[in-house]
Amino acid sequence: MTITESQLSKGQNAPIAVTEVTIALRTPAAADLSALLVTANGKVRSDADFIFFNQPVGPGVQLASGTPGALHISLGQIPHDIDQVRAVLTLEDPEATFGGYQAPIATLSDRTGKLLCEYRIDGLGPESLVIAVELYRRGAGWKVRAVGQGYAGGFAALVTDHGVTVDDDPASSPPPTSDAVAIDRGGVRTVAGEQKLSLDKRQKLDLRKREVAKVLLAKGADGVRARVLLVIDKTGSMSELYKKKVVHRVVERMIPVAIQLDDDGELEPYLYGSRFAKLPNVRVDTADSWCAEFIHLGGVHGGIDYSSIGGYNDEIPVMTEILNVLRPGGDPTLVLFFTDGGFHKRGPITTLMRAAAEYPAFWQFIGLGRNDFGVLRKLDTLTGRKVDNAGFFAIADIDRMSDEDLYSKLLSEFPDWLRAARAAHVLR
Repeated sequence: MTITESQLSKGQNAPIAVTEVTIALRTPAAADLSALLVTANGKVRSDADFIFFNQPVGPGVQLASGTPGALHISLGQIPHDIDQVRAVLTLEDPEATFGGYQAPIATLSDRTGKLLCEYRIDGLGPESLVIAVELYRRGAGWKVRAVGQGYAGGFAALVTDHGVTVDDDPASSPPPTSDAVAIDRGGVRTVAGEQKLSLDKRQKLDLRKREVAKVLLAKGADGVRARVLLVIDKTGSMSELYKKKVVHRVVERMIPVAIQLDDDGELEPYLYGSRFAKLPNVRVDTADSWCAEFIHLGGVHGGIDYSSIGGYNDEIPVMTEILNVLRPGGDPTLVLFFTDGGFHKRGPITTLMRAAAEYPAFWQFIGLGRNDFGVLRKLDTLTGRKVDNAGFFAIADIDRMSDEDLYSKLLSEFPDWLRAARAAHVLR
């Protein structure tokens, strides 16, 4: 068969005579396209070989935006030890199956958009995920094969088949730390409620947890338990970040930190202006509804009058409240403090941070935007503290920062503080 005979049937293959191709899939269902780059034994080398919406670029492969998107593949840039590129289509609704929709259609085109071949993926039934097509090496060239292999077991079955261990044997699995938390062999924690998420949310969460775990392991802080507090600026200057739901996405990206560190995997959130409000904890399975109810600048939500929080910055009340719930010598606490600036009370804040060094909390301040963050930039070098209990970094556009970079910056100083705080008897 030649590539010009455009219709492929399941199991058929065809040579590819070009070096730049695009794989696209059409389906009436809400679905996501992703790719697995595998070696000759059918396994990924690392998480970097899984290309999806939250990691859209890999070696020789780029995922274009859209639903379900398209994969742009430069065959000449695929690493030599990668034998196959497998295109995977996943339904967004974890309860849906391909049998409830018209058959999806996979197409392969060249860089000009010319159709090279097309594959109608017939015969799917109870599956929610399917390997649609694969590109594979043959001698010095590449070929395309119509695969159409469905996975009724969904994501767990897929990752098991591609080299990720999913251990369901209780005799060989580590015991859970509580009724709600389990830890796999890689140190990645799973908390109650994750099973309620859609498939793509579980995929995204799993990769984010692994990035957090990698940072903690590299810094010698794997296995550490700490409360995770989230403090978010609720002032008028943050209005665009609220309107564009940047703050919603910040909450979503902090949940994996809580899962890896906190005993129950929950975030303890505060909103602050000139005053503050302590909000109900954020759980992994209710994060979307929590954000819809509580991430606002005004109005009454969850029984809280948001006008009472105030519309300008005064960090002292919320920081004082956090210190009031800590006890010297107690368990460690990580405070994730997001603001777009406006820290004007330099004297009181430096005084408070010197006093706070006696307490078991590390304050990680994150500046959102390009504003002047004033005293925050000086906290790393603040003198007169028992230990260095604060870090700061600014992000012009947090949506453009990869998870790897975000968690690396977010957790870079916390393990150092843990060691210093233990040595200084701030932690027991």
